[in-house]
Amino acid sequence: MTKQLISIHKLCESYQIPDSFFEELRQFDLIPFESEADELMIDATILPDVEKIMRLHFDLNINLEGIDVIVNLLHQIEDLKSEIAYLRNRLRLYEDI
Repeated sequence: MTKQLISIHKLCESYQIPDSFFEELRQFDLIPFESEADELMIDATILPDVEKIMRLHFDLNINLEGIDVIVNLLHQIEDLKSEIAYLRNRLRLYEDI
């Protein structure tokens, strides 16, 4: 399965945002970037994450330091949800005994 890559330049044109926004995302390591033919690209599967970051930044005026904290907290929440689901499934094994 090949990745569908989206050009950062095309994203900037589509969303009418400055290229510098993605350079800042790169500095904060908020999303993974790939290079193809000397052009920065992102995997299409992370586009919802990028859109979420853009809404936080442009609509809510949250700086990238704050977005970094929010993204890390959201990842921790997802990890905890997975762990809870795993533990609930384990407990179900003992309910039948």
